[in-house]
Amino acid sequence: MELNDLRNRIDKLDDQMLTLLNERMELVKNIGEVKRASKTIIYRPEREKAILDRLHKSNNGLLTRNAIDAIFFEIFAVSRNLELPERIAYLGPEGSFTHQAAEGRFGAMSEYLVLPTIHSVFESVETGRARFGVVPIENNQQGIVVETADYLREKNLTIVAEVLLPIHFTFSSQSDSLKEIKRIYSKDIAFRQCGKFITEYLDGLDIELVPVESTSKAAKLASQEVDSAAIGSSISARLFGVPILFDNIEDSDQNKTRFLILSKDVVNAKSGADKTTIIANLPNTNRPGVLYEFLKEFNDRGINLTKVESRPLRGESAFRYWFLVEFLGHIEDEGVHQIMEKYGSHLKWVGSYVRIS
Repeated sequence: MELNDLRNRIDKLDDQMLTLLNERMELVKNIGEVKRASKTIIYRPEREKAILDRLHKSNNGLLTRNAIDAIFFEIFAVSRNLELPERIAYLGPEGSFTHQAAEGRFGAMSEYLVLPTIHSVFESVETGRARFGVVPIENNQQGIVVETADYLREKNLTIVAEVLLPIHFTFSSQSDSLKEIKRIYSKDIAFRQCGKFITEYLDGLDIELVPVESTSKAAKLASQEVDSAAIGSSISARLFGVPILFDNIEDSDQNKTRFLILSKDVVNAKSGADKTTIIANLPNTNRPGVLYEFLKEFNDRGINLTKVESRPLRGESAFRYWFLVEFLGHIEDEGVHQIMEKYGSHLKWVGSYVRIS
């Protein structure tokens, strides 16, 4: 078949897809009217998961699972904005990996608040200036983000979803040749995580490594200086229009960061594959066996614990701790409900949400 014939077939399929997408959006619009009348929450992660699971199961073509997710997350985002536009706050700056996580879940069309601190993201959701907030909670190489953990205890927000983002670094520059580059901008940790690339590709070249406060700032500087480059996220390179010369230059392909989506008034229905986060401020922590007895409650009920993280009780003169606890299951599960009732005010439920990690 000739190339023009193939392109004509693609054009026809594109027209059909556009017609079907518009039909879908008409139904979405009708659903939005029903939700507004009943004051139902627009963002339903468990419903999106059910749709994706069904599509993955019925797929028999060339599209991979990740490709289907990427396409339909954008469709979901457009649909939500048609139902009811919602503002999302995230830890900035623009072009950061948190920005990438937020846009990956809520799409490019959403309205975003770019905020300078994790505290300001929590506060924007708590005060209603944003409907959702996106913050990092842990990296599998660097560990937990303590500020996020502390505010989960101190603020009354709910985790409605988690996002697992592989951390890939790009090398971007307006120069076509490495020999023309005099400076590379990036965050200090990014230089460390891309050490092999720097050693193998830049060895023998007189290039200065310049640490800056963010990989987004690095891309901005590289966009202004022809003889410079940036190491950062693909979204920061795209944001500032800097061509990507090399992709996936990180030393480890296992580097992943987990992000949380927070809200003030969203409670997820059970999806069948859930995770729950609670805060445990156990009584009499100086008595031997207190933590063991608490964790044994989960073992006795066949509940799989996935994280137990201790944090100091701020404002206490003694060395006392509280615990961030995550486990598989939903707050409505009988065994979980029994534990929450038994420990009462010593436990705080933070959220039950579709499990990704």
